[in-house]
Amino acid sequence: MTLRQFIANSFVAVAALSASAIDINYEAEAIVNSGSGAFAPYYIASNRHGILTQQTNALVSASIGKELDLSERFSYSFNVKGLAGWSSSTDYLQFNQEISQLEPQRRTPPYVWLQELYGSVKYRSIFLTVGLKEQESLILNSDLSSGDLVESGNSRPIPEIRAGFIDFQDFPFTNGWVQLKGEVSYGKMLDNNWMKEHYNYYNYHYNLGALYTYKHLHLRSKASMPFTVTVGMQSGGLFGGTTYFYHKGKLTRVHECPQSAMTFLKMLIPMRNEGSAFHDGSSLGSWDVLFRYRFRDKTVLKAYIQKPWEDGTGIGWLNGFDGIWGIEYQAPKADAIVSGAVIEYLDFTNQSGPIHWYPGDAPGTTIDPSHATGGDMYYNNHQQNPYMNYGMSIGTPFLRAPLYNTDGYMAYVDNRVRGFHIGVNGHIIPELKYRILGSWRKGWGDGRYPTTTTRETTSVMLEGIYTVAKIPGLRVKAQFAFDAGNMFGNNVGGCVSVSYSGLLKL
Repeated sequence: MTLRQFIANSFVAVAALSASAIDINYEAEAIVNSGSGAFAPYYIASNRHGILTQQTNALVSASIGKELDLSERFSYSFNVKGLAGWSSSTDYLQFNQEISQLEPQRRTPPYVWLQELYGSVKYRSIFLTVGLKEQESLILNSDLSSGDLVESGNSRPIPEIRAGFIDFQDFPFTNGWVQLKGEVSYGKMLDNNWMKEHYNYYNYHYNLGALYTYKHLHLRSKASMPFTVTVGMQSGGLFGGTTYFYHKGKLTRVHECPQSAMTFLKMLIPMRNEGSAFHDGSSLGSWDVLFRYRFRDKTVLKAYIQKPWEDGTGIGWLNGFDGIWGIEYQAPKADAIVSGAVIEYLDFTNQSGPIHWYPGDAPGTTIDPSHATGGDMYYNNHQQNPYMNYGMSIGTPFLRAPLYNTDGYMAYVDNRVRGFHIGVNGHIIPELKYRILGSWRKGWGDGRYPTTTTRETTSVMLEGIYTVAKIPGLRVKAQFAFDAGNMFGNNVGGCVSVSYSGLLKL
């Protein structure tokens, strides 16, 4: 190609790009909710990206952005979403040094905050995203499931740099019979002020300035076949920052958690420190297995398992039935009376108990002491914050998040839990869609502090979404929900939202 041809082709490419239309999506929404409890009912608050948690809220949100065009070799996307409004307050206990006792302090969510602000680029099958972006589950149905164990879409997004494959890609030399998807991210926690305002400064610990990491790798059999299998692992983690340890209202220790280049590498591939049973940083994750069968009439059935892990016993599937065991149904038509259904059994009761075994108890034994420790607690860590962001679980909301601990104790207090979850959605008429979610669970405290009495809750939500046919883009959603029991407290509430979305062509 001559220089003249190169310049001519460049002008043609720029002219074509300039002439093409850019689709810009926009949406505005008004949300109002109220209830009888200190917080919104479980299903009104859960898997909502941490937007709505309080007893009463009056919020407005607005977003504008562009989606990736997967049909193009190169594409880009972005989105900006902000919220503003009023929310009710909640009292949290904090230790007063002057009078040596815990006192309630009123805490209110911010009146304005940025929910999303990101840019993303794609070239062929590789993507790079930078900024605040809401994430969804890779394996589970975000509308009907109880929530993914690692990244469920339950908490507010974390600012991060994330890169990987845009979708499953054919593995070389397998003719499409083996496909691979993976990604990795590093981010920065921004909930320091929330931690300072909600921690009790009396017991346990809290961390400021932590970093976040996430990665996953999944393999899938040929997607065009009626039967497919997906297997893989995902992992999230917190590391870095400064941890403050308190005992009976006194600061006993300050630990500067390392965040060197080696720490980043260790969090990518968690490794055990020399001469220590622990390393700086909190790693957890899940083994994911999904079976899918597509019938000739396009009905789809799925069976899936998510096995949680936080150490070798979890990775080795040695924690009994712990995890999510689910079945999902998808109707051949999206507007069917029952277009989707999910049934899940959840168990988190098989980690080790509170008793530790010490080699000195049996001199001369050949048992490795690292294989006989106790006090395991899902989503909690010995020096990092619990696996949460702004008080809400980054993973499954099925375990009661620290946000609900009005005593200011920053840990999951009910993570030895067992229960069931169901979800159903469909269309009553083409313009009216419904969704029903329900669950029951029982808790026995945690692995270090089991409770002498159990805590239970039954939660139900009924939702209707009406799309106004005469005004395209206008949608009205109403929710009624309740919690009954002593885990979340008795609570009845409702939520109404009105949204309008559209498309601009530039």
